[in-house]
Amino acid sequence: MRLENKVALITGGGSGIGREASLLFAREGAAVVIADVADDAGRKTADQIKSQGGRASYVHADVSSAKDSETMIAHAEREFGGLNVLFNNAGIMNSADDDAISTSEDTWELTMRINARGVFLGCKYGVPALRRAGGGSIINTASFVAKVGAATPQIAYTASKGAVLAMTRELAVIHARENIRVNALCPGPLKTPLLMSFLDTDAKRNRRLVHVPMGRFGEPAEIAKAALFLASDDSSYMTGAELLVDGGLTAAYVTPE
Repeated sequence: MRLENKVALITGGGSGIGREASLLFAREGAAVVIADVADDAGRKTADQIKSQGGRASYVHADVSSAKDSETMIAHAEREFGGLNVLFNNAGIMNSADDDAISTSEDTWELTMRINARGVFLGCKYGVPALRRAGGGSIINTASFVAKVGAATPQIAYTASKGAVLAMTRELAVIHARENIRVNALCPGPLKTPLLMSFLDTDAKRNRRLVHVPMGRFGEPAEIAKAALFLASDDSSYMTGAELLVDGGLTAAYVTPE
């Protein structure tokens, strides 16, 4: 198993990519801490893992809160004796997010607080835990929109994911010689409640799909498999990388440097 004897903490583990990654990481041998603000969903994920013979624990955590972020890391070390993998996955996509003219300051601040500050706080408290464990892997969920502009305007979300990429690169350089790898996972458009509620009309969904060479939305389970690669020793020589799993979208629209 690719994560045998590892401890992984996954934020936003109650649904979408986080839930699929939690289930997959557990099947691959990890003890999984699911952190979320949706208590019922988070506990359901943890219970499913335990019912299948795996090890899991749920902790309520708002990633934009320093106290909660510190608590979730301490919970992982207390419950399972350490931390080897930190998957900063939790994020929001606000339906009020639009272009710069229409997006309110409140929407901007909320999005940045969860999507960017949440990753910062996860690393602030997670890196010392990884040091105590002798190293490990950090995976930060960014997005293809950090590489190209979104066809359906979402200025705050796009900016927040650009921040995640920038943080990932710097953290990777700073901690490379501590046996701590830091990589960004950049999903394309996915069939998740998060995106489907944002793209709430057929016109919006078709507007997004027309740019995807594969012609379909991705599945959360497909992104979870990419996260497993970054979490495991299979990616042992990767740090500071941006792993695009986007159905070919950026290949069609980004000019090579």
